[in-house]
Amino acid sequence: MRGWLIAIGVLALMIVGFLFVKGPSPVIIVAPEHIFDIGPLGVTNTMFTSWFVVALICAVAIIAGRNMSVVPSGFSGAVEALVSGFYGIVVSVAGEQNGRRFFGLVATIFFYVLVSNYFGLLPFNMVIGKPEAGHGEKQVYFKQMSVLGLDMAYIPVGPDECEGTECASAQAAEPAGHGALPPAGAPGAGAAVSAAAGGGGTVLAAAEEAEAAPEGTSGLLAPWFRSVNTDVNAPMALAIFSFIFVEFWGLTTLGPGYLKKFFNFGGLLRGNPMGIIDVFVGFLELLSELSRVVSFTFRLFGNIFAGEVLLTMMTFLVPFVLVDIFFGLELFVGLVQAFVFAMLTLVFAQTAVAMHGGGEHETAGEGHH
Repeated sequence: MRGWLIAIGVLALMIVGFLFVKGPSPVIIVAPEHIFDIGPLGVTNTMFTSWFVVALICAVAIIAGRNMSVVPSGFSGAVEALVSGFYGIVVSVAGEQNGRRFFGLVATIFFYVLVSNYFGLLPFNMVIGKPEAGHGEKQVYFKQMSVLGLDMAYIPVGPDECEGTECASAQAAEPAGHGALPPAGAPGAGAAVSAAAGGGGTVLAAAEEAEAAPEGTSGLLAPWFRSVNTDVNAPMALAIFSFIFVEFWGLTTLGPGYLKKFFNFGGLLRGNPMGIIDVFVGFLELLSELSRVVSFTFRLFGNIFAGEVLLTMMTFLVPFVLVDIFFGLELFVGLVQAFVFAMLTLVFAQTAVAMHGGGEHETAGEGHH
């Protein structure tokens, strides 16, 4: 009997969610939306979100650091335990000396990617943003408001939909006094709502008639918040930093001899014909190092963007039930991707400071295992 009651309750939640709470029809947009300018710098929503992530991490570090004690407890103790646990993992891989050397970058990558991934799952992502003039076959139906003199808009639950001329006529029929929209040529006027990473629903929809929702507006919405790593530029920047530091550690540890790993012309210059193999192997090593930037970038970007799309579709199709399961999956994926990115950086750094010669693997620096 209890099993039947649970099944009936789940079915009821699915029906109620599908009929009354589901988001607008999903449309997937890859590029981040432009939301404002700071001088010549155009700020996108992923860039804006990354500033909040950095501010959040700094605030946690400052608050936890103020209450540090010999016997940590409470919030400071939790933060210290988290950092100490990750430090133990780094030391177990790289040894005490190299572990201390690599920990700063590896930990920064891990915690930044982790917080960015989890921040992108909060329900206000892709729902609140800047109202803009609508164009195209589909538009967003949103409601406008003003906070501290700043124009805002949000997508309500269960918006009506329209297409083409219906949207245009609905927008034209909008009563005066609902706030003017930017002209068609305004920057970002072509922006569209894409995957919503939090139960608020996603993407493009519009009012069927202006009379049906007199407080609403038919147009486009450029959301303020979007998961940072759904913008390919963010994972690429992290991958480039990882590459630069790995090569820097290799050079500072092994000196100019580190470059022989890529440019080994010694045998060829000594007249040994087999030296051409060393040159070819060095070229492959260089190509492998550069390809890490590409693999790091698209591994993180692909997993996080795919998760955003998955949550978008589940929010539209089956709110309240399946979407919760996939939220749990995305919590796990966000942690795994942060850990994989950080650990690969650590392993490549450890490999870079290790000397290879005479068929034996020697170590550079104490404490390397």
